[in-house]
Amino acid sequence: MKKIILLLAIILIYSANAYSQEGKPFAKIFSNFNYNMSAEELEDGFKEFEIKRSYLGYSYKFNDEFSAKITFDVGSNSAGSAYTAYLKIASLSWNINDKMTLNFGQIGTRNFKFMEKGWGKRYIYKSLQDEQKWASSADAGMTIDYSLTNNLSLDMQILNGEGYEKVQGSDALMRGGAGITYTAGSISIRVSRDMMPRTSYGDNDAMQSINTIAGIYKNGGITIGGEYNMQENSSYVLDDTKTGISAYGDYKLNDDYSIFARYDQISSENSDGCCITNDDGTLTIFGIQRKMTKGVTVAINMQTWQDATLDGAKEAEAENKLYINLEYKF
Repeated sequence: MKKIILLLAIILIYSANAYSQEGKPFAKIFSNFNYNMSAEELEDGFKEFEIKRSYLGYSYKFNDEFSAKITFDVGSNSAGSAYTAYLKIASLSWNINDKMTLNFGQIGTRNFKFMEKGWGKRYIYKSLQDEQKWASSADAGMTIDYSLTNNLSLDMQILNGEGYEKVQGSDALMRGGAGITYTAGSISIRVSRDMMPRTSYGDNDAMQSINTIAGIYKNGGITIGGEYNMQENSSYVLDDTKTGISAYGDYKLNDDYSIFARYDQISSENSDGCCITNDDGTLTIFGIQRKMTKGVTVAINMQTWQDATLDGAKEAEAENKLYINLEYKF
């Protein structure tokens, strides 16, 4: 792993020296200290320092029309390694005209980019769809962004659908989606639909789709956002539905400090009107953030998760975790 990081660093340094006028290297690191305050000692309890994510990359502008970007994501993976480098972004962007841009290659997806930007604290916690793995933040494919008016924009995408950690599956079925965003003064609203074709054709198999409506309000030092997501035919099972609601707010006390809070709720329902899955429950986050200097941000926050229970059943015990999160980028 150290050899991989060293190689990436050498590439970035060389690129920066060779193309300092047109290109720019960059890095972003998410780290934290967390402590489970609910668990008893030696019984599912923990306290640890973590490096959750490290992004290393380089962007290059060929001319006013064409630009390219490459990003490596260093983090955990399903194989069990805590630090593995993935090629996350390897994209070419073409500004066709003042209204239209085309992105091709391994690109950032549009599924939750709007919501993630509104939340603005990816280093603390992912946006709802990202955390629930309803979609991947990057994938191989193509996106088109088109400005209909000064206030209204349209985006479309077609993707492999496997995410940036995998290649296209043997079924060769692709993921598609479209969204429209309206901005007027302090308010932005986005409506989108994402579609994943089914891989089998039994009586209970169906195409999965995700419908999202989200809004952000910014005025002075106040930011308020929310989103409602409905996953129809969840995991390609006919009439199985998942619903995800997220609301967040941030109040800027001064140039350095802000306080923030967030509430998420995940619920499931099948064709019979039940049931609860392991993912169902509620999340609350509240804390304070400080910008230490340009590129360095720290936050102290409490994160509480509570599993959902059936009506009439005993309420699940909440799990409380104290976090100190750091983001540093350059």
